[in-house]
Amino acid sequence: MFFNSWFNLLRVLLVGALAYVGLVLFLRVSGKRTLSKMNAFDLIVTVALGSSLATVLLSQTVALLEGLLAFFLLIGLQWLVAWASVRSGFISRMVKSEPKLLVYQGKLLQDALRRERVVESEILQALRTQGVDALERVEAVVLETDGGFSVLTRSGNDPPTALKDVHTPEGETL
Repeated sequence: MFFNSWFNLLRVLLVGALAYVGLVLFLRVSGKRTLSKMNAFDLIVTVALGSSLATVLLSQTVALLEGLLAFFLLIGLQWLVAWASVRSGFISRMVKSEPKLLVYQGKLLQDALRRERVVESEILQALRTQGVDALERVEAVVLETDGGFSVLTRSGNDPPTALKDVHTPEGETL
């Protein structure tokens, strides 16, 4: 229960170190985007890489080269989808969500909150995190593609440039 054999411990140490080195090398070659938190697809790849590493480490039925191939496959597919989404609007829409406007000019957009399953207390928490003490001081709160909130405070009469890719609940761009 607490100890099977010295061989198993040695295998975990050796295979773990080699798998870790292989994963780090693959990630360095593939670029920064591989482990970004840009969208749900990127998160899935990150979780799958962690799961694959754990399987290689702890399962004697999975050989080191099989694990390295799994890393290569996941990173390669993520790179391919990211490459294709930059070149194709259709693929980009398939794998990425769009930022959504939740508050505009100090007013909660109730339909947008309901559609995105966000409650007012989450908006207020985002405001506090950004040091904003009143909803009336807010130009916009945007639910970003990674699930985080961006809070823009009022600074002038014109809508902020940062909102040009954000869609209103009616689907209109600001």
